[in-house]
Amino acid sequence: MDPASVTYFVLAAAVVLFVWNRLPVGVVALAVALALYGTGVLTLDQALAGFGDPTVAFIAALFVVSEALDATGVTAWAGQQLIARVGAGRARLLVSVMLACAVLTALISVNGAVAALIPMVVVLAVRVGRAPSQLLMPLAFAAHAGSLLVLTGTPVNIIVSEAADDAGARPIGYFEFALVGLPLLVGVIVIAIVFGARLLPTTTPAALPPDLSAMATTLTRQYALHNDLIQVTVGARSALVGADPETVAALLPADATLRGIARGDRTPVDGPIAAGDTVVIAAQHSVAEFVEEYELTPCARIDTSADQLIGVEYGVAEVMIPPRSEFIGHTIFPGMTTSSGDLVLLSAQRAGNDLGPKPATLRAGDTLLLRGSWNALDAHIADPAVRVVHEPDLIRRQTVPMGPGAKPALAIVAAMIALLASGLVPAAVAALLAACAIVICRVLTVEQAHRSISWTTLILVGGMIPLSTAIRETGAADQLAALFLTVFGDLDRHLLLIGLFAVTVVLGQLISNTATALIVVPIAVAIAEELSVSPLPLLMTVAVAAAAAFLTPVATPANMMIMGPGNYRFGDYWKLGLLMLAWFLIVTVVVVPVVWNF
Repeated sequence: MDPASVTYFVLAAAVVLFVWNRLPVGVVALAVALALYGTGVLTLDQALAGFGDPTVAFIAALFVVSEALDATGVTAWAGQQLIARVGAGRARLLVSVMLACAVLTALISVNGAVAALIPMVVVLAVRVGRAPSQLLMPLAFAAHAGSLLVLTGTPVNIIVSEAADDAGARPIGYFEFALVGLPLLVGVIVIAIVFGARLLPTTTPAALPPDLSAMATTLTRQYALHNDLIQVTVGARSALVGADPETVAALLPADATLRGIARGDRTPVDGPIAAGDTVVIAAQHSVAEFVEEYELTPCARIDTSADQLIGVEYGVAEVMIPPRSEFIGHTIFPGMTTSSGDLVLLSAQRAGNDLGPKPATLRAGDTLLLRGSWNALDAHIADPAVRVVHEPDLIRRQTVPMGPGAKPALAIVAAMIALLASGLVPAAVAALLAACAIVICRVLTVEQAHRSISWTTLILVGGMIPLSTAIRETGAADQLAALFLTVFGDLDRHLLLIGLFAVTVVLGQLISNTATALIVVPIAVAIAEELSVSPLPLLMTVAVAAAAAFLTPVATPANMMIMGPGNYRFGDYWKLGLLMLAWFLIVTVVVVPVVWNF
């Protein structure tokens, strides 16, 4: 069997496995690369070259940049601005939601923008009395259009731009994509406004994503946090040394109560006070006179009011004590510091009832409200001895817009965009510089940067690039191009674009649009070479068609994300999706050949 035939077989097997969807896409991609090596179509270096391709480095760096914007609250800020400014009118609501998602997609990614905005859009829909299903599908479809506003909107854009450069044309500029992206976005919004109400279902999901924007007020009310918690240390010459807790409680001002006493390694004590013990007092007003009179040293005052409970530096976490937890039987009291020294227990409840101001023994099912720095919360709530109610990271993203690191993150992103737009350095270099700057400026830790990268996407791209190479090197691309031209070659160039668009769209509804692009791009380049025309209009057709993932929920992760919150069925997508697809085709035929001439 000649190399081209082997390549066809591997291509067909890859498509079948992607559609079958029983194996992880990363495994399929790796199998493709290994199969091409095992059959001798590619050398080992060629089979693994995809993982060293600049496109893979570019995409990996963009995941870090995207996470920086999300983790620092920039995304939450954008969503809150949307909620604060949008009215209840349907048209205005759709325009605001879809524009916000498109712009956010251009900055981060399709999946990142949709995932970040789903909770806020659901809450917004409920607040204005509309079904979430009327907003979520337009949200996802706007993200697909928004991915074509700039080079970094989707990995497909990067693949197409690099292919254009490799084919001897030129890389497609950072903002050049907007020449087709803007009309696509305008059309998508108009279609959603005019036809959405009739073509989209009006359903409410059984379960809605949590709205944590008012979490501070909710917790303050639930745990009755009316008083500040004050921690003081007993001095060696204090008159409280040797006193029992009841005596200390009687000496406190009228509006103050004793919460507890801790010693040494922060172990609660119920006996006489010793020098160095920490006394925790709950009070609404100052206890400065009491502190001075009894020679106490103030350690900390924790403001538990709703507007101070959660902030840029500090946050809260609710945790439950599960059965067989090592904490069962431990003595706790409000205001005590945990053994790690960086979390404070604000309150504790059992079966919804407060455990009171005195020390109590923990049981399975008890709920604790902890406060500390966001980093400390992230580090300690992963302990298997507790179960967290809402992840601190989720609370922070919804309640602390423009948090720590937001300004450096925005400055770094702006610098990256300037480098990409100017072309002073290769795209991969600009993105890698931005990712490094984000870590150096401590916007993200190294661990956060590692977690932000979608390794499945990188493996998919790295594993499928060798297939793209094989299609090109074995002559398979030329053969497919000749077959394509047999059907469309004698027809008008616009019909050629329609045929290429159709092939890409069909594949894109079944498998990843990134994998689709890596399969179709070399064919598009071969067609351009066969006709002796510029590859740019053909490659831009592939980019537009790959973004037209409207007909099924499995076409993209973004489509799948909205299925649950919108309570959509499989057949709900194509009704509005066909109109969106038709608009993408019209723009491809009318705009693409005008902007990128043959």
